[in-house]
Amino acid sequence: MTDDAAKFVGSIPEHYDRYLGPRIFADFAQDLAARLSQQDPKSVLELAAGTGIVSRAIRDALPGNCELVATDLNEPMLEAAREKFQDAEPIQFRQADAMALPFSDESFDALACQFGVMFFPDKLESYVEAHRVLKPGGRYIFSVWDSWTYNPFAQLAHEAVADFFPANPPGFYKVPFGYRDTDTISASLLEAGFAKASHDVVSIDSAIPSSSDFATGLVFGNPLFDEIIARNGNPDEIRLAVSAAIEAGLGDKMPLQAIVITAEKG
Repeated sequence: MTDDAAKFVGSIPEHYDRYLGPRIFADFAQDLAARLSQQDPKSVLELAAGTGIVSRAIRDALPGNCELVATDLNEPMLEAAREKFQDAEPIQFRQADAMALPFSDESFDALACQFGVMFFPDKLESYVEAHRVLKPGGRYIFSVWDSWTYNPFAQLAHEAVADFFPANPPGFYKVPFGYRDTDTISASLLEAGFAKASHDVVSIDSAIPSSSDFATGLVFGNPLFDEIIARNGNPDEIRLAVSAAIEAGLGDKMPLQAIVITAEKG
């Protein structure tokens, strides 16, 4: 299971996919899919697939005879992911816990996960499971966000929201940007049984055609929304404040930076 902060349910998947997907996830999805295609896998398991942004990129990048299984703990996210595919396309969707994968040992040539590991409460156990289901020589490619310094939209959103709750600010935006130390990540992967681990830093610039739309995603498209409701806040009022902060702090373009980890099973 994942942290409460990782429960993407209700109306969250729709806002996540529409307003955050094109701005902060799509370009990194293309990068991850390209890395997978270079490995020429015959079977791929995706963890924390969300609304299928990466799933779609992977399916487009790999041959049709490559088996692709997309999993997520949250069934509402998978429902949104299914809408990106025709019925006849070769992909399976499974609800699955990344720390207790419902697959046999050595089932897949490659594993992929974009911006999901940060939400796993027992990261070491998730790595043990990833190692277990990988075939010998297989690779686990996953991405984590770098710090707020390189992803200023997150700090702007966090601070704009915190102004409404000075005594008890929501902490959602600290979660996805708080797991980035590559030495710690590599040590955990080696402890889980992987033979080696390496990383690349991927930086992009992303357009912000509408600060209002982007703010809608930042407030309504993740579990921050539930944190606001739990504090009796007004999400619409907060969205306006986040929009103003994004427009003033970033304008119509923002830098983004991720760290892509590649772990190889011996």
